[in-house]
Amino acid sequence: MKYRYVVVEGPIGSGKSTLARLIAERYGASLLLEDAGANPFLPQFYRDMKRYALATQMFFLFQRINQLAAIKQPDLFEKKTIADYMLAKDALFAKLTLDDNEFQLYSQLYNHLKPQAPTPDLVIYLQATVNTLMTRIQRRARPMERGITEDYLMRLSETYTRYFYDYSESPILIVNSDRFNFADNPEHLQMLCTRIESLRGMREYMNAG
Repeated sequence: MKYRYVVVEGPIGSGKSTLARLIAERYGASLLLEDAGANPFLPQFYRDMKRYALATQMFFLFQRINQLAAIKQPDLFEKKTIADYMLAKDALFAKLTLDDNEFQLYSQLYNHLKPQAPTPDLVIYLQATVNTLMTRIQRRARPMERGITEDYLMRLSETYTRYFYDYSESPILIVNSDRFNFADNPEHLQMLCTRIESLRGMREYMNAG
């Protein structure tokens, strides 16, 4: 693979972590995964978003800053790196979940910390319908995710769509993942990898036939 730093992004349930693992295994790359299970506020957030949004957001912000600090070092790029998130996600979620006063506090802290992240060589953005996202979340049956609603998924998906509509910092491959099963169908994974290797433009799309 010609890309050194690839980010797989998409709303919860889109399959970004699974796909990131598969790509990393295929190319012998380092894997950088967001550790949602380490966030002690996340289960409460899904049950009462308004109350726990700020604490949840702050935990993720510091986690992401600490993880991304390592890959800013050039020597760590001797090996390809595949991540399942980009730092811009933090502000997207903050804007979505925090009230105005909380978001102002978050923004002040973010600007004070001035977190930096390397620009991806490629972004793979996984799209899926809300029905698909909800089905996948229910199928994996993680206790902390029981409080996730269709309304939240819809607002989250719309936030991602708006962000990536104008995204131009890196080449981006937008994948409609409703009909792809990268985890269980080797042909689907091969199709994606072939497409990655053949990318030429800054914005391309991949749909199941």
